[in-house]
Amino acid sequence: MIPSAIRKGTRGARLVLIATLLGAGPQSVAHAAGPVTVTRVAAPERALRFEVTVPASLDQVWAAFTTSDGLATWLWRDTRVDARPGGDWLAIFPQSTGGGTILSITPKTQLVIAAMAPETFPAVRAARTRALFEFAALTPASTRVSLVQTGWQTGEEWDQAYDYLAAGNAELLTQLYRRFASGPLDWPKGRP
Repeated sequence: MIPSAIRKGTRGARLVLIATLLGAGPQSVAHAAGPVTVTRVAAPERALRFEVTVPASLDQVWAAFTTSDGLATWLWRDTRVDARPGGDWLAIFPQSTGGGTILSITPKTQLVIAAMAPETFPAVRAARTRALFEFAALTPASTRVSLVQTGWQTGEEWDQAYDYLAAGNAELLTQLYRRFASGPLDWPKGRP
C-alpha cells in the first residue's frame, strides 16, 4: 500500500520513498530543508547526514570554512579558526559559543570537529559529537559539502539535541549556501 502523501506527490514523501527504494529502509529518513538534504539515520549507528551544493569553487568554500574571515561571512561575525588538529573552530555569539575543536583536517577534502551542542544540552555539549565535513568540487563553480554527525548516545537530552541539530545544522548549511548565492551575510554590529 502506498501512503496517501506519496500518491499525492509531496516532495518529502517522494524523498522518503526514494530512500526506501534505494535500500535505506526505515532506519533512514531524508527530507529537504531549503537547499540542504537532511537524512536521519537510526541504525546501524545513529547519525545525521546533510548535503548541499554550494554555488562556489572548492577554493572559495574551503576558505569559508577554514579561516576566521571566511567563517565570519556566513556563520557569525565573531569567529575563531585555527586550522590544525587541536585548533578552534568557533562562532562566539553574545550569549554562548558554538562550534568545536578540530580533530583532523585534510586540505580541500575534509574537516572533522569535536562539536559542541548548544548549552541547553549540557550533557551532549560536554561529551561532544563528531562532525565530519567533506568537500568535493562538482564543477569549477560548484562544490558539494556533506556533513555527517555521529557519536550520539541514548537518553532524552540526546534525543532532543538530535532533533534540534537536525534542523540547526540544515540552517547552518543553508547560510553557507546563501553566502555564495547572495553574498556575505551582513551581521549587526555590537550587541544585538
